Amino acid sequence: MLGVSESVKSNQTDVHENLVATVEKHLRHLWQGPIAEHTRLAFEQLTQWRAKKGTELPLVLDTGCGTGRSTFLLAQQYPEALVVGVDQSADRLQRGNRRFQFPKNAMLLRAESADLWRLMAAHEWRLWRHYVLYPNPWPKSAHLRRRWHGHPAWRELLALGGILHCRTNWRLYVEEMKTALAVSQISAHIKTIALDKEKAHLALTDFEEKYLLSGHGLWQLEVQLPG
Repeated sequence: MLGVSESVKSNQTDVHENLVATVEKHLRHLWQGPIAEHTRLAFEQLTQWRAKKGTELPLVLDTGCGTGRSTFLLAQQYPEALVVGVDQSADRLQRGNRRFQFPKNAMLLRAESADLWRLMAAHEWRLWRHYVLYPNPWPKSAHLRRRWHGHPAWRELLALGGILHCRTNWRLYVEEMKTALAVSQISAHIKTIALDKEKAHLALTDFEEKYLLSGHGLWQLEVQLPG
């Protein structure tokens, strides 16, 4: 049973005043932080899996996949592609493997998403589609750099290219992402997700279903990245 979810509460009412300067800084400077060893091992595992399946196949990345509901559904939706669900929680991924019978074109991977993007970009991988579904909004103003569009790995996210799909129940999150894309010379649009409580079973993620059942508004930013 999915419980009732409260709407996002924030001390921000508009796009963060430091967003533009933060994005400009991250575009100018390559992030040099250490990469987690378990993510390096995960990238090696992914590289081997992709080589066996076929590096010519389109690649779909499901960042922050949780228990993998979205990965499972996307793999069914795109049988011609390789779909990789990434999450930092081994527990969530284990629950996903118990819950779903994943098709052969899908895999779950425990890794730090930003580190994985950096490794992919460094090896000149390019995505066909990149799903960032209901990321932690980090709604406090002080947490701007923890949102993906304010994160030091923003440059790598862009470099991976493909069609970026971001969904959220906090409109300000995609408004900020749209602004960050504009700073990066990329034009994007925001649209509402046309689902309601009666169609909650069609949700891509457990969070999406929970938010629909709780009566939240949902928004999506979808844009072709030039990378």
